[in-house]
Amino acid sequence: MKEFLLIFRADFKTLPQQSSEEMQATTQKWMNWVAGIAAQDKLVDRGNRLFRTGKVLNNDGVVSDGPYAEIKESIMGYTMIKATSIEDATKLAHGCPVLSLGGNVEIREINSL
Repeated sequence: MKEFLLIFRADFKTLPQQSSEEMQATTQKWMNWVAGIAAQDKLVDRGNRLFRTGKVLNNDGVVSDGPYAEIKESIMGYTMIKATSIEDATKLAHGCPVLSLGGNVEIREINSL
């Protein structure tokens, strides 16, 4: 099996405001989705959510606040999975709750060389 990184992206500015009950329901959707992958023995690392802010270091040594405000989508988090192919990994990504929030999932094979 190959390993893949699923990168969750969304526009923080357009994410719907949720009540605490809605946030709990969304969290449960994430937990169920990840548990479904784990039940297939395809979960490598559950990953984590990321804070909205950070720093960007450019090749010229300049450090700025990031992610860039002009970029619509930000990385919200990630998960590592196992799959036989990128097509298999993409099928696993189809149930990702970020999709229902207007976001997307980037699927990248990990180069272990």
